[in-house]
Amino acid sequence: MSINKFLLLTFVSLCLTSCAKDTFITYTGNMPTNDKIEQLSKGMEKEQVRQILGSPSSVVALDRDTWIYMSAEIEQIAFMKPQELERNLLVIKFDNNGKIDTIQHIDKSDGNNVQISQQETATPEQEQGFFRKYFGGVGQFTPFGSSNSENNL
Repeated sequence: MSINKFLLLTFVSLCLTSCAKDTFITYTGNMPTNDKIEQLSKGMEKEQVRQILGSPSSVVALDRDTWIYMSAEIEQIAFMKPQELERNLLVIKFDNNGKIDTIQHIDKSDGNNVQISQQETATPEQEQGFFRKYFGGVGQFTPFGSSNSENNL
């Protein structure tokens, strides 16, 4: 074996052995334990739920009567794309009186993959001509305010 082949083989083997599998596992969320979840019952008030489980991870913005407790386990190897290993949700819905109506457990197997659409919505700004695009704002910028008395109120 020539010296060049030997050096190349040594270099390649050193490069391959220097690579390590750096696995990072991240836990997110504040899922309560099963013991605490079992203490809940239909008809309990929001404050009682907060005392047992703590504050929720999220409250639905359009429906303040839906609380979500969640947790996720995410694995990432070096610089690769993170992969979700486990996801758990506890959804508590309250009725109009602020008492528990339903308790629902959801995990990763209940989720759906959502396909992202590649279509675009045209806006009027995209259809501007050359002169309007580059000279349309000329004269509309006033850095020190307007001299009109109406604007100085």
